[in-house]
Amino acid sequence: MKSIVIGSGFGGIAAALRLKAKGHDVTLIEKHNDLGGRARVFKKDGFIFDGGPTVITAPYLIEELFEIFNKNPDDYINITPLKIWYRFIFEDGTKFDYSGDENSMKNQIRSISPNDSDGYQKLVSFTEKIFNKGFSELSSVPFNNVSFMIKQIPSLLNLKSYKSVYSLVSSFVKNEKLRRIFSMHPLLVGGNPFTTTSIYGLILFLEKKWGIHYSIGGTGNIINGLEKLMIEQNIEIIKGHEVKKINYVNNKVYGIEIDNGEEFKANNVICNADPPNVYDKMISTKKNSSIFSWKRKRMQYSMGLFVYYFGTKVRYENVEHHTIKFGDKYKEHLDDIFDKKRLNNDISYYLHRPTATDKSMAPEGKDCFYVLVPVPNNQSGIIWENEGEKMKNLVIDKMEKDLLPNLRKNIVSDFYLTPDYFEKDLNTKYGSGFSVQPKFTQSAYFRFHNKSELLDGLFFVGAGTHPGAGVPGVLSSAKVLDKIL
Repeated sequence: MKSIVIGSGFGGIAAALRLKAKGHDVTLIEKHNDLGGRARVFKKDGFIFDGGPTVITAPYLIEELFEIFNKNPDDYINITPLKIWYRFIFEDGTKFDYSGDENSMKNQIRSISPNDSDGYQKLVSFTEKIFNKGFSELSSVPFNNVSFMIKQIPSLLNLKSYKSVYSLVSSFVKNEKLRRIFSMHPLLVGGNPFTTTSIYGLILFLEKKWGIHYSIGGTGNIINGLEKLMIEQNIEIIKGHEVKKINYVNNKVYGIEIDNGEEFKANNVICNADPPNVYDKMISTKKNSSIFSWKRKRMQYSMGLFVYYFGTKVRYENVEHHTIKFGDKYKEHLDDIFDKKRLNNDISYYLHRPTATDKSMAPEGKDCFYVLVPVPNNQSGIIWENEGEKMKNLVIDKMEKDLLPNLRKNIVSDFYLTPDYFEKDLNTKYGSGFSVQPKFTQSAYFRFHNKSELLDGLFFVGAGTHPGAGVPGVLSSAKVLDKIL
């Protein structure tokens, strides 16, 4: 059985390894000269910058990929737990250190809002129920037929899946600052907390269950370890060539064609590429079912990302590994990003400082960072060639005021990525950071299916298919593939 995997993000690599373990002859094809997709690595001036995911949760999903070949993950990767998961900072200077230390959590909650301590406990208990259903039971099973989805609806309604994450959190917690802290998780997978189904509240408990981890040497070292494993298992890896066309006859896939015109035959093609891009640009068929055409047209896509990478000539020892800084506005700012699709100077941002844990990411005595700012996707019409420098300077000004004194004069290396990078280099529709938004009407059966709705032998893994974005989500999508192929 010959299988070709397009794209080498976590989902594509996991799919290649799982297929190999089933005895398939596997070829993985990557557009870039390096593996990783969103998890690529950038190196500049002695600094190592993880391109994308930096928060590692449910590390067992990574470890499984080594264990199915009877390999010890510790021989390939080094994943370590963090003590403080996120430091939240508000405009008025309030700080909250989010962690697995429940005594610390309760004390901090009481200091902000004494009456919300019990509500927090009830919220955690409720998200455990969502986790048990949404993650443990459903994250690695296929949703390719409507009858299976219908069977799930009563339990999903019982778990209040019709509510948004923000609405669910607000039913337990009354203080606005705490509501923001406990409802921010959809932003990690491309969703608006005010519209994302409360099913994604399971992330709150998922973090509690396994903690938050960091890969020594960066997330890119996980990709390196998995690449080494693929080579050992004789998976063919082709880099620096883009798949331009999926070949099929009578709605059955028989291979692909790459950018130099070379064709490869295959029984199955597995796309770690963004599903809408595959359907728009890699399949020439006009034979769309009316339902599938309607589904594609009504899809709403995640926000875009402005990501500024920078190294400093000094170390900022008082800055945690992960910091989330809230702007003054919350709902209004998210409305601008997701609905009105316009920029706003009252930004919130996520700051990653890997050198807080791992000094190897920067030259001696220096610090390494990236700051991620949610922005509208390219449906906005924003011309990033004009706006990129303005956003960079706004972000520097904000960080200098909030966290990093004298930042501007201490920066010795930097660059940034905009939604244009996600659209042109990573081939995501509208330059979205996380493909399809995780709304209820775009989850499970209503998402792009893992088994193509159009062509036999075409499958999907990654952010745009079930169960969704985030490292646990895309790794779980490869487990879904394991069950249907």
